[in-house]
Amino acid sequence: MDIDNLINKFEQSLKLQRYSPNSIRNYSSAVRSFLQIASQKFNDPRQLNEESLEKYISWKINKHRIGHSHQRMIVASLDKFYQLLYGIELKVKHLYPARKVHSLPHYLTVDEVKKMLQSVSNIKHKSILMLLYSAGLRLSELIDLRISDINSKDMLIYIRKAKGNKDRVVMLSPKLLNTLRKYFLEYKPLDYLFEGQQGGAYCAKSVQNIVKQAATKARIKKKVTPHILRHSFATHLLENGTDIRYIQQLLGHSSIKTTEIYTHITDISKSKIKSPLDLL
Repeated sequence: MDIDNLINKFEQSLKLQRYSPNSIRNYSSAVRSFLQIASQKFNDPRQLNEESLEKYISWKINKHRIGHSHQRMIVASLDKFYQLLYGIELKVKHLYPARKVHSLPHYLTVDEVKKMLQSVSNIKHKSILMLLYSAGLRLSELIDLRISDINSKDMLIYIRKAKGNKDRVVMLSPKLLNTLRKYFLEYKPLDYLFEGQQGGAYCAKSVQNIVKQAATKARIKKKVTPHILRHSFATHLLENGTDIRYIQQLLGHSSIKTTEIYTHITDISKSKIKSPLDLL
């Protein structure tokens, strides 16, 4: 099974359908993982059927403990792969999660964010942390940023072809701009704002490690990821009185209901309601 060739064809088909770079990256990664497992027993993806896919999804759930959204993405990726490359309509509706679990987002306190930033001396790492928090970016949005997306004249950051293939703008913090200028002088990126050692976009895994290591140095015991910094951005804006409609636009949420989950946190933290324990 020529997996590289199949993935190249799949990515080209997705580009023709105008999928965003992030969606193409996620879809092709999910399909590649599936094909690598399938190639151990089959020479042609068309030899597999819905039962094979069902076994694979079950294996991912049990082995890797994938969540609802990850499962949905894998099923959608495989469904699209068979449609575009072979014209096969899979019967996979039963493989989509029955319902989404709505859990409250985890976030850091303002003090914890300060400690994280103070724990980092590397200017590139500090720039990455500051950008994730100050603009509420997704990990994929950060690594896709180009130098030209930083508008220091109007103090804006352009987020292009984000989730849902939508563009948006977010504010550029003066503190962040000052740090980015120091970073730029030292690292001299050519195209992407953050580049790997061989050029091109920075590795997502490297960003995740930077965040994790900064949290460890700051002695934060919570599990901290790039997305936790995005949650912290939204929560802190809401706590400071920013209108939720503006936060929705800054986060790039298509529905206000997605953004409203943050109100459950701030409403309780700001309320004067006392625990019954304190009434004893």
